[in-house]
Parts: sequence; C-alpha cells; structure tokens
Amino acid sequence: MSAIPPDVHRVRIAASPDEAAVIEVDGHDVASSVEAYRITQTVDEGPEVTLYVAQGWQGLEFDGLADVVVEPADVRHVVIGFLDAMDWQKLDEAVLARDDLDGKPGELTRGLLAQLREWAASA
Repeated sequence: MSAIPPDVHRVRIAASPDEAAVIEVDGHDVASSVEAYRITQTVDEGPEVTLYVAQGWQGLEFDGLADVVVEPADVRHVVIGFLDAMDWQKLDEAVLARDDLDGKPGELTRGLLAQLREWAASA
C-alpha cells in the first residue's frame, strides 16, 4: 500500500433529500459551515472535494484521502438553476396579471423582477 500524500484528506459526505447532509473532514463535522460542495475526479487523478463555506468561516485542520479546496460560497449556480427552472409562459402570465404595473417606463422589468423575487422567497 502506498503512502498517503500529506495534502490529501479524509472526507465523508452523506447526503439525501430527506435528511441534513453529513460533511466531515478528518472526523470534524463541518456541515454547518458548508453552503455547497463539489466532488470532481478525472481519469488521471484522484477525487477532489471543493467545500464552499459561509463568509467569515475561520478554518479547520484537515488530514485525509481527497484533495480539499475551501472557497467562499458562490451562489451563481443556485441562481442559474432557479432561472433555468422557470416556465416562461407562467412567468409571462404572472407578470402581466400583477396589480402593481403602473404604465411607467420599465414597468415590465420591475414586474418581472418582483415576480421572480416573490417566487424565490416562497421556494
């Protein structure tokens, strides 16, 4: 058995739609600080786990079996997913049916943004 490189860490992630995710790095529970994670692996390399942490996170000691990259959370993928899930016809109908349209320049853009904001808040 080959020696484990010093920059590799033991990572455990257990996630399901019904329960909160378990995210451990070397036995340390880091789930409360992690907003998202990504696991990647190429044919030529071992797995790499990227943890996107809440701003202000102060760090943790790591030691284990995957390269670990800790970065500030980037929510762009969440916004893109939300917009990709939009049904343009339902959005169009909802915006045109709003009672806060006022006939002033930009009313449809304001209505669109308000509708998306309302839907995002109720999701």
